[in-house]
Amino acid sequence: MKVLVLNCGSSSIKYQLFDMTGQRVISRGGVEKVGMKGSFLKHIREDGQAVLFEGEIIDHKSGIEYILGILTSVKHGCLKSLEEIDAVGHRVVHGGERFKSSVFIDEEVKSVLEKNVGLAPLHNPPNLKGIYAMEELIPGIPQVGVFDTAFHQTMEPYAYMYGIPYVLYKKHAIRRYGFHGTSHRYVSQRVCDLLGRDISTQKIVTCHLGNGASIAAVKNGRSVDTSMGFTPIEGLIMGTRAGDLDIGVVTFIMEKEDLGLRSINSMLNKHSGMLGLTGVSSDMREIEHAAHEGNERATLALEMYSYRVKKYIGAYAAAMGGIDILVFTGGIGENASQIREDSVAGLEFLGVEMDREKNNGFRSEGEISLPGSRVKVMVIPTNEELMIARDTETIIREKKEDLIPS
Repeated sequence: MKVLVLNCGSSSIKYQLFDMTGQRVISRGGVEKVGMKGSFLKHIREDGQAVLFEGEIIDHKSGIEYILGILTSVKHGCLKSLEEIDAVGHRVVHGGERFKSSVFIDEEVKSVLEKNVGLAPLHNPPNLKGIYAMEELIPGIPQVGVFDTAFHQTMEPYAYMYGIPYVLYKKHAIRRYGFHGTSHRYVSQRVCDLLGRDISTQKIVTCHLGNGASIAAVKNGRSVDTSMGFTPIEGLIMGTRAGDLDIGVVTFIMEKEDLGLRSINSMLNKHSGMLGLTGVSSDMREIEHAAHEGNERATLALEMYSYRVKKYIGAYAAAMGGIDILVFTGGIGENASQIREDSVAGLEFLGVEMDREKNNGFRSEGEISLPGSRVKVMVIPTNEELMIARDTETIIREKKEDLIPS
């Protein structure tokens, strides 16, 4: 089975084409600046050869047309025809309370997703555009939605409810949803596969650290808590997002700076976090370089970042009654060895003992804890696209089996 995985953002479309026989990627790439000047498509073949196409890409449909065209091109493609694509798997950011797992996309599912637009106004609309575009471009193609929020739907009410009037939860579904669920699900299972452990017996803290960052408590294979909340702004300090913040600070800033709702939302999501603290960048590599050059604000921001990660690790160990495995993933989690070291410093009382020498410069998949560490500290590169492809294959096969007369 060949599965095309699409991740449609507001002005971008990322894609990977999988041959599920061997679960290998046979091509990948992305469209950038959809609907803007200077739009382009970067396509990478299985052999690693990359090609760049520039042109006017006015919307998501035309962007996906470009993608399908390059996949079937004689010179750069890997398909003889679009009929070779058996199914499409879509990353969908918000499934609300309705979707607790990945689903086959039908009219009812699309209707629910439309109703959920208010919960993710920046993300769900482009996700839907990708779904509708595929319906037009390859009529009848089976499609599957894989939700960022689904993995966290196993949280108990005491973990996901907020201390606001209950009527607001019933009226507007305001609660903790959590995000990066596909990544947390992948790395928690992958680490147990590597260690030869049964995930249904393990207490795991997964740290997805990237420009957007979140931590999850995974107990016996189920997400029991996570740092992101109703929106992706809650929790850790991120590249441009503030993370946990006293609500009173928000109203205070709005009053003192005479800011409206759009302005304060933009400030907290796009101009805060590491960028706002340092005034240097949202890129951790540039911030670390600035700190090494003596930039005090960069040094402070790095200390704040690691401290926040450490607090969540400790909190989730308490929530689960202990911890067996600690996982770092995401662009920062997989590459920033100093952030990893600082994030676990002082957690020896929990049984976390990092091998500093091994951790230094570690860029692959494996263990970075000392041999005698009670808690296994691991680096696991995430692969959300593979998880989406796997879910898509499973759901499509089950759908076909259901259609076979008994």
